[in-house]
Amino acid sequence: MTQQSDSSQTRGTLTAITLLSLFLLSACQSDGPADAGIDGKSTQGQLDEIAATLDVQYKVLNNLEKGRCGDSGRCFSVQIVLTAKQPISTNNWQIYFSQYFPLHDVVSGEFTVDTINGDLKRIVPGEAFEGFAAGESKQLTLYLAGTHGNEFEAMPNYYIVADGMEPRIIQSTVPTYDPQSGLEVMPHLVSFTDAEKQFRISAAEKIRWATPSVLYERLLGTQVVASAVGTGIIPTPLSIETLPGNATLDLATGISLSLQGSERAGIAAALDRLGRLGVAENPSGVPVSIRVSQPDERDSGAYSLRVENDSVRIEAADVAGAFYALQSLAGLLQVGDTRVPLVRVTDRPRYEFRGMHLDVARNFHSKQFVLKFIEQMSAYKLNKLHFHLGDDEGWRVEIPGLPELTEVGSRRCHDETESTCLMPQLGSGPLGTGAVNGYYSVSDYKEILTAASAHHIQVVPSFDMPGHSRAAVKSMEARYRNLRKGRDDKEASRYLLTDLNDESKYTSIQNYTDNTINVCMESPYAFFDRVVSEMQKMHADAGHPLTRYHIGADETAGAWKDSPACERFLANNSAGIERVEQLGAYFIERVVGILTSKGIEPAGWGDGMGHTAVERMPDVVQSNAWGRLIDPAHASAHEHVNNGWQVVISVPDATYFDFPYEADPKERGFYWASRQTNTRRVFEFMPDNLPAHAEFWTDSEGLDLRLNDQDPMRKGSGYAGLQGHLWSETFRSDEQVEYMAFPRLLALAERAWHLASWEVPYDHDGANYDPESGHFTPEMRRQRDEDWNRFASLVGSKELAKLDRDGIHYRIPTVGAKRIDGLLHCNLLFPGLAIEYRTGNGEWQNYPGPVPVGAESIEVRAVSADGKRKGRSLRVQ
Repeated sequence: MTQQSDSSQTRGTLTAITLLSLFLLSACQSDGPADAGIDGKSTQGQLDEIAATLDVQYKVLNNLEKGRCGDSGRCFSVQIVLTAKQPISTNNWQIYFSQYFPLHDVVSGEFTVDTINGDLKRIVPGEAFEGFAAGESKQLTLYLAGTHGNEFEAMPNYYIVADGMEPRIIQSTVPTYDPQSGLEVMPHLVSFTDAEKQFRISAAEKIRWATPSVLYERLLGTQVVASAVGTGIIPTPLSIETLPGNATLDLATGISLSLQGSERAGIAAALDRLGRLGVAENPSGVPVSIRVSQPDERDSGAYSLRVENDSVRIEAADVAGAFYALQSLAGLLQVGDTRVPLVRVTDRPRYEFRGMHLDVARNFHSKQFVLKFIEQMSAYKLNKLHFHLGDDEGWRVEIPGLPELTEVGSRRCHDETESTCLMPQLGSGPLGTGAVNGYYSVSDYKEILTAASAHHIQVVPSFDMPGHSRAAVKSMEARYRNLRKGRDDKEASRYLLTDLNDESKYTSIQNYTDNTINVCMESPYAFFDRVVSEMQKMHADAGHPLTRYHIGADETAGAWKDSPACERFLANNSAGIERVEQLGAYFIERVVGILTSKGIEPAGWGDGMGHTAVERMPDVVQSNAWGRLIDPAHASAHEHVNNGWQVVISVPDATYFDFPYEADPKERGFYWASRQTNTRRVFEFMPDNLPAHAEFWTDSEGLDLRLNDQDPMRKGSGYAGLQGHLWSETFRSDEQVEYMAFPRLLALAERAWHLASWEVPYDHDGANYDPESGHFTPEMRRQRDEDWNRFASLVGSKELAKLDRDGIHYRIPTVGAKRIDGLLHCNLLFPGLAIEYRTGNGEWQNYPGPVPVGAESIEVRAVSADGKRKGRSLRVQ
């Protein structure tokens, strides 16, 4: 059973006696605080009352502050307003809250604000605090390094604590959910209204707020391609031929398969999907013959599919190919219609590696969600799950023999000793309950592996090291303290990950000061070996061999410099390590050696892997190239290809699905590489030729790219694959992850499986690319636009209905709209979905086409394919 706490936040309650006491106390007070009580100590009941009644408002003031953040460059200001509905005359309480960006300055007459660790900050009444009268408001202005370009960089679940009392969540900061769209609403957040001060992130930025009129202009070329819907498949096959006459084969009676034995087990999950679409197995159904050739790794996943007048024939290079052929048959179906066109399909994948990265470490996500996610990955022929299970904020898999990893590392609560849990981060709240806390038991994890095998997906587990490791570090420190109590010093130190005498001062990219494993000690390598051995056993028990492991390979600048353990190691080691700067590569090479000894291939993020010596690495190495295009991403990616490594494209400009769909403050996600990663942008990505995007894309601020491919990939070489990414810092529910993943995942699958005719071929002699270089020709652009209309029509008219049927909370696109000559004109990214509009606060109406409107306010929204859910509404200016 999944070890997950109840998703509702525990709320403090007041006893009848406490309520009466508070009533009598307030009746004896004037509107202001009593002088004698201003430094009094809160009772638990008073703390509960503050949490229940204090109103918090959070407002972004200005993204373009100057001179308030030192040398940090970009700086923004935020106003927090605290309003007391009841008098507050005590001052021994503190308010904790999450704010992702580094704090530089605070303006407040009565409060101080400090940073605890990571994103956790604290508001403390100062010496000048005079208490609150009923209805009184007090404000704080915070200056923070960075930019705050959308509303969802704010975090929920502020909480209040006092010495010796139970912490309580401040109720005005608890998220709610819109009943029509299902989207999260944070009641303390003041909506953006000022494009210049709140939305804009630099003086030079050219990105425009995605208002209805901006969307309308952008979507003008989008149109339904009705002829493509019936015969279209996502991802697009290598070739598909429709037989003359538009004839169809009706599968209403079901299908009768000729395949038996182990090969049949390998297609069971695809048969289940066909069954959900109304095509079940039936001995008297339409005959489906499947012939599997002798497996050949070079043709893995290849197949041919022939739908004829009275039968279906499949020939496949391996069982995976037969599985994909049946998924293509499901792709031909429309919800509610069991007829499929008579076609001949020949197909094989573009890349062997077609992956999704799923982060369950920052915020936990349920086993049920992961199983459903695997189903959807396989429906669109993705075959690798990069499963991110450990990071600063959480450790998510039970490791036998190391219970502290999940007892401490899987929960976030207010325990300043971090002996029972990690301190809160990412708006988790202080109680250790809620959906963001949890882990997978051994049986849970094996169930996930079994499901992945059934869907022809390889799970590549990942626990980030040596940086991004705070959950593991603190869990092993708790283990150390527990065993020291029993005076077992040797066992206590066996898996310790830190030098307890280390005085190094560093700050990670997520603002932690203690999240990095000490690579100079022997115990971290014993820990790594133990974890990998236990993971390997789980994989073997589930019949899903652990053949590749992602080590992360992130490190933290400044770590280890003042560590006595590292001073001793640098003075005396047999590895030839003389400088602190060499330690990161030493760690990576050493843990790679441990993996290799176990028959496991190593994978890691490109920046960390790039520090290693190629000659000391094994023959097979996976490197995820995750640099931004502007960095430039292609330089390190090409270098690693030329090292002979398997490079998986992870460029965030197109593959990070934790970025906003549109440049709109209401759209969730970070945006350090792209402010608008909608499904079309993912579709437009040309993974074989990274620098060529300079011809038609910009950077995250809308500024032109100019990319010079001076050190190209050697002739005959290329990338191993493509991977999408879901980092979960801003996702606190399974539904939020689905919203961010779908339908972008379909476009990723399209690019990972299918090489489009309009993609710019890679030039192995090197080339320069900019908006005027002309490698992406007008004819290529025309072909791409036509191809997008075909793909968008398939998504809107066929695939979203399947996602609805499977209970996937995908994003319904926002509507483009404009008043033109007294008529309301609307368009949509995915033609085929219904659009609704209303004037004033009237009833919502179906949008049939351009309709007359007056000067009154107008709202527009789209509707899910099944009509049950509404998209986010926009007001037409």
